[in-house]
Amino acid sequence: MVPENSQLEQEQHVGIILVTHADYGSALLRAAEIIVGPISDCVSIHVDATLQVNETVSRLNEAAERLNSGCGVLVLTDMFGGTPTNMSLALLRNNPELDVITGVNLPMLLRVISKRTVPLVELSELALKAGHEGIIAAGGVLKNKIDGK
Repeated sequence: MVPENSQLEQEQHVGIILVTHADYGSALLRAAEIIVGPISDCVSIHVDATLQVNETVSRLNEAAERLNSGCGVLVLTDMFGGTPTNMSLALLRNNPELDVITGVNLPMLLRVISKRTVPLVELSELALKAGHEGIIAAGGVLKNKIDGK
């Protein structure tokens, strides 16, 4: 009989890599851990002018290999067209079990963390939805509530 919290069960989820300018990804990861506690198989790789491109791409490849437990890896980047995204897209050629989503925000990251046992394609869709839903004109919502709308 296999215990409920077996090593096998713990390993069966999508790995997550945050690839962002400067320390944005690390800050998002720290914020998520404040909310949900420690997060396994999730790393942040920063991109800045002090690092060589091939060094960063090598770190991305190593992380993708290490974090893929058989369910794939989801790469979350800060903005489409930016260097972190462009470097991440280079991984797609050799990693069919990898997807790249841009525009990472805290609601997106929290949703991905909480649903990472679903297939990679579905997780990518959930990430997009959560990212969009997490952007709200809060002042307008409050004004409408005050106005009774």
